[in-house]
Amino acid sequence: MYRRSGRDADRRRTDAGTDAATDAATDAASDGGTESGGDARRIVASTRASDGTYEDRTGPVLVATLQEWGYAVPPQIVVPDGPEVGHAIGAALASSPAVVITTGGTGVAPGDVTPEQTRPFLEREIPGIPELVRHVGISRGLALASITRGLAGISGRTLVVNLPGSRGGVADALSVLRPVVDHVVDQLRGGGDHDQAG
Repeated sequence: MYRRSGRDADRRRTDAGTDAATDAATDAASDGGTESGGDARRIVASTRASDGTYEDRTGPVLVATLQEWGYAVPPQIVVPDGPEVGHAIGAALASSPAVVITTGGTGVAPGDVTPEQTRPFLEREIPGIPELVRHVGISRGLALASITRGLAGISGRTLVVNLPGSRGGVADALSVLRPVVDHVVDQLRGGGDHDQAG
């Protein structure tokens, strides 16, 4: 079973990832977005967030950013680590959204299996996206960013991206991903501009 939540939280990170302005923007925004970018689905993989031990904090960062990018953002899905992540990804893909973003479960703990649950859905992987996500963390002096194992790729006409489970890690990733996401989504919709990528 998984539960839906309009908010979201983190797996803890002590460095400065985002500021109060991000949370304020999220609180002020509706869940609908502008819809110009299509739908974006959010899946949080966290056993402790799913059982109510703590409230995941990555959601406010994702909602504010995705809405700024022009996506409609329905309430997120929160699932425990494990096979439920794959079930949630499959359910999200059934409606063919433009983007599915997961947070959490990308580390090396025994329960961190988001990449393994994601891979069966990917028809084509895009290794450069997780490389970029790792690079931005490492460039901020966060050596542990090197062990995040997230994947990214295409499923049908949907871009699927795994992000880390921390609020700061998500904020760092989103700070560099917009042009990549915009380009991939445009290409999947039949856009003809190939100047920026091979």
